[in-house]
Amino acid sequence: MAASPRTDFAIATLPTLDASGVKIAELVRLQKFAQRITASLDLDETVQRVADEVAAALGCVEINVYLHDPVNNELVLSGMQGCSVHGKGHRLKVGTEGMVGYVAATRQMRYAPNVARDPYYKACEADVQSEVAIPLHVENELIGVFTASHCEPDAFSEAHLRLLQGFCSHVAVAVQNARRFHDERHQREAMSREADEARSIQQALLPRSSPFIPGFRVSGLSIPAGAIGGDWYDFIPLENGRWGLVLADVSGKGTAAALLMSATRGMLRSLAQTGSGPAEVLTRLNKLMVEDFPCGRFVTMVYAEFDPATRTLRIANAGHLPPLLVEPNGHRWIATTHGLPLGIANCQFSETEIILGPEARLALYSDGITEAALESGEEYGSERLLAQMQRPDISLENLLLDVRRFVNGTGLRDDATAILVGANLAS
Repeated sequence: MAASPRTDFAIATLPTLDASGVKIAELVRLQKFAQRITASLDLDETVQRVADEVAAALGCVEINVYLHDPVNNELVLSGMQGCSVHGKGHRLKVGTEGMVGYVAATRQMRYAPNVARDPYYKACEADVQSEVAIPLHVENELIGVFTASHCEPDAFSEAHLRLLQGFCSHVAVAVQNARRFHDERHQREAMSREADEARSIQQALLPRSSPFIPGFRVSGLSIPAGAIGGDWYDFIPLENGRWGLVLADVSGKGTAAALLMSATRGMLRSLAQTGSGPAEVLTRLNKLMVEDFPCGRFVTMVYAEFDPATRTLRIANAGHLPPLLVEPNGHRWIATTHGLPLGIANCQFSETEIILGPEARLALYSDGITEAALESGEEYGSERLLAQMQRPDISLENLLLDVRRFVNGTGLRDDATAILVGANLAS
């Protein structure tokens, strides 16, 4: 008469009797290993160590650990010891193939004391006489199936089976933890690669050098607060030796801000060549952005056209901070009458014209400079910006260094970007 497969064992504590030749010392070691393994976060290492440890403890012919692939409803051989027929990556269908498929479908342990008489057993190693398959699951989630095969018939006593069930409960948790960590790590790595690519694209969109304008010095500098910044500045060569100067702050951070920045840059560079002036350029740009940009996204921007021949700057402002003009006899913040941030609503923009005197200098800047703050909430502010602009040795490097000194290790919370225009500036 065929021996009936056992499926009704519950998880139990370590037995006190040395029943059916159970090696208590080895099983105690196995139990301790099971408790330690839940701390491991390396999925491949966790699964393979399970196979190695059980094989060593119980003298099994073959140990297999299959992990569940829920997308394909398959079981994937992920850890093994002693199997010469299949390699890692071998797949079985849940419910249709052997003891492993049966156990995965029923979530019940199956023990075949004589594999030759078990209808679900699929032959593998020639000397296997008995085999047990135990489901790995956490609550209602199937994690996989563990199998152990032996060269002796009925080699697994009731004590063995109970211990293996308890062991497998630890293994299931360990695999689940390792798999989640593995998935999260891959997601982080993918996000990091995307951020690196976005950062590379963003850096490529910034000017590689300052424009050469005889008699003047024009420079720009941007320090992102994070991996991908939302600030952007540009120098656009125009007809008749004129230059377009732009400094913008895109709402939001990260890849989305970088994409919006790229789109804005392309449209602005095209519109700037029309020669219609800063106000008209921003009006047309805004119309395009209102039609195409996602709701809730916007860009603040200062756009100026500089004519070195007449020393004239025509400035339009779309909701950005007012540029600062410093002259020997004083200073002023260059305000314009009209100008909402770009992408919010259709509107008109106005412009202001200034003459850049021989000793004047103009700063376009982002709020990452004036709003750089200490833990107490005190901000760098416009007065400190003015004090730096009034220094005879003013440079963007010195300005941003002063901002960083002010925050005193707190770090920049927003991108810090500026353009400096003037004549006779210290080098």
